[in-house]
Amino acid sequence: MPVPGLPDGQIFELPEKVLQFGTGVLLRGLPDYFIDKANCKGVFNGRIVVVKSTDTGSATDFDKQDGLYTIYTKGIENGQEIDKQVICSAISRVLSAAIDWNAILEIAQSPHLQVIISNTTEVGIKLVKEDISKHPPESYPGKLLAVLYKRYQAFNGSADSGLVIIPTELITDNGKKLESIVLELAHLNKLEPAFMDWLESHNRFCNSLVDRIVPGRPDKTLNDELEAKSGYTDNLSIIAEPYSLWAIEGDDHIRSVLSFHEVDESVVITSDIELFRELKLRLLNGTHTLSCAWAILQGFTTVKEAMSNESFISFITPLMFKEILPVIPYKVDENIATDFAGKVLDRFRNPYIRHEWLSISVQYTTKIKMRVIPLLLNHYKLHHTVPEHMVLGFAAFIRFMQVKSTNDGHYTGIINNREYQVTDSFAGYFATVWANVETHIAIHQILTNTELWDTDLTILPGFKDAVIERFNSFK
Repeated sequence: MPVPGLPDGQIFELPEKVLQFGTGVLLRGLPDYFIDKANCKGVFNGRIVVVKSTDTGSATDFDKQDGLYTIYTKGIENGQEIDKQVICSAISRVLSAAIDWNAILEIAQSPHLQVIISNTTEVGIKLVKEDISKHPPESYPGKLLAVLYKRYQAFNGSADSGLVIIPTELITDNGKKLESIVLELAHLNKLEPAFMDWLESHNRFCNSLVDRIVPGRPDKTLNDELEAKSGYTDNLSIIAEPYSLWAIEGDDHIRSVLSFHEVDESVVITSDIELFRELKLRLLNGTHTLSCAWAILQGFTTVKEAMSNESFISFITPLMFKEILPVIPYKVDENIATDFAGKVLDRFRNPYIRHEWLSISVQYTTKIKMRVIPLLLNHYKLHHTVPEHMVLGFAAFIRFMQVKSTNDGHYTGIINNREYQVTDSFAGYFATVWANVETHIAIHQILTNTELWDTDLTILPGFKDAVIERFNSFK
């Protein structure tokens, strides 16, 4: 019985234009999805060779399925339920860095290669002082430099042999940081000046931002239901939310190389992606962070569960639209920000994404510092009122961090007679504060701790008193 939705056979003959470091579901559900969509429309016309850099997992399923896998897009978009599926054919093969390094270096010498993509997690973009002649080098920058050096040698440093390199790791200025590490590593390996010139002049490292929730393989119940409906078994299938964004810093040359941007408006190539970073950091991440402890105090386990409650909706909606959106510390067109905020609420409502609030609370203090404090300070800079929903979120955070040390070195708290474990680098500090003083003194110490916030939050008019009042209202 033929499988519905199989790609046209000609797609399997397309040249390998992309070398991708990472087999993770985010890459398979975002960049690879866009490239497949373009190939199916006769644009870009290139497939992906994936490099598996770790020893975990296996490429067997990719080999058995000719690199094919199903993306089930399920969720809410513009208030409407979305339920789509596509068989992605972007991946031509998966190679192991440990076993197939010579084959990877052969791809580096291919005239078809144009693009390198990576998602090696945030810790993957780091400098490891190593010899890049190893088979393979240990770090991702080491592997990348080895690939680029082999390409330089194969094409005698020609200008048109340079590549477009796009890291998708979730760190600010990921392209610039990767480039600086590769350059430093090239110096440490004493590579010739002509190569250094080629590396800097003819290769483009692009900052990028990816945003799509791709939980991965459906759970067994849903998977059985999907496979019964589709009529085939897929050991590589993944679930993805409808929302997607791949923002890439680049110019007309980058647009011409990354022609797949033409088929989906979610691929944005622009000279500055800071707008997208700010919108995601403040409206998505900031709202998550300020809502997290309040949701836990209300007894909610998941984001979807909270979004089904009217009381929670009456908190999160004005928090986002009336307090966060107007004070984003970046010049943002109001219509763009409002549209983005609406999409965030749709994403929070997605019944197919299980986001647990306790998972969101990991490294809570740092998230408050990075995502919330700039908003709070800008609110006071622009207004002379206490932001009541931010206060509620902050007070709930302090209550969540009312923890004690356990015998095994962990930190736990109790809310609604339920014990929970806190994963936070500053948990020890909070445990010490709560062990020795009364509530109002503890809150004062927390708000005045400049190590936590880089500022004394008690100087904000009315903030401390409002936080204490809210804290005391919690059961």
